[in-house]
Amino acid sequence: MIFTDSGIVLFRQEFREADRIISLYTRHHGRIHLRVPGVSRPTGKLKALSEIFTHADYRVYVKRGGTLGTVTGGKLQRVFPNIRQNLKKTSLALHFCELFQRLTPLHQPSEEKFELLLSALTELEYAEPNTAFAAAFTLRLMMLAGFGLDHPVLKINPEFWRRMHEDRFSSLLFTKEKDLIDLEKCNNVCRRFLTQSLSYPLHTLKNMGLDEIAQNHSEAPLSFTPVATH
Repeated sequence: MIFTDSGIVLFRQEFREADRIISLYTRHHGRIHLRVPGVSRPTGKLKALSEIFTHADYRVYVKRGGTLGTVTGGKLQRVFPNIRQNLKKTSLALHFCELFQRLTPLHQPSEEKFELLLSALTELEYAEPNTAFAAAFTLRLMMLAGFGLDHPVLKINPEFWRRMHEDRFSSLLFTKEKDLIDLEKCNNVCRRFLTQSLSYPLHTLKNMGLDEIAQNHSEAPLSFTPVATH
C-alpha cells in the first residue's frame, strides 16, 4: 500500500547504519512510526524529512501485513528556521512534540490535534514565547484527548480559563497579579494531569513553566478521567 499524508516529526532515532526511525503525527493517520532509509549516506536525499518538528507531505510505502512503513519521498512544507535558531523556542517546540509522543495513541487520527500542533509551531516561529504558551498548549491537548475540564477549577477566573483554551498563544501576555495567580493555577492543573497520566516524567518538562506550581492549595486533588477518544 502506498499513501501520502501531511505530518510533523515528533521523534527520531538512528536505525542500523544509515537509516532513521521517526515518529510522525499525521493529519489523516494519526501518530505512526516510519523508517527513513539512507539518511546518513552522503547521497541520502530524505534527511530533511526526518528532522524533528519538520512539517512535510510524506509518501509512504507499507508492505501487506506490515506494521512499519517506509518513507519513499516527500515534499517539505515548513522547517521552522526561526525556532531552530532560538534555544528557548527550540526547547518549547521539543516539549510540544514530546507531549504528542507521550499522550497520543498510535493510529488514531485527529485533524484537530494535528492543527493544534501545527498552529502552535507556526505561532512560535513568528512570535516570542510567553509564560502561558506551554500551559495553554497542554490544556488544549488535554481537551482534545478527552481529559479536559469543562469548567474552571481551583477558583480560576472563567474568562481567563476561556482565553487559555481559545485565544492565540502569542496573545496570552499577562502582567496583572490576579492573572499571574490564575496562570500559576493552570500550571498546577497541567502538572497534576501529567503526573497522573505518565508512567515517567517528560524529559522536556523543566523550564516550561509547568514546574512553577503553587504548593499551598487546599483544594481536593484533581481527577482526570477520559470522557472521549479522538
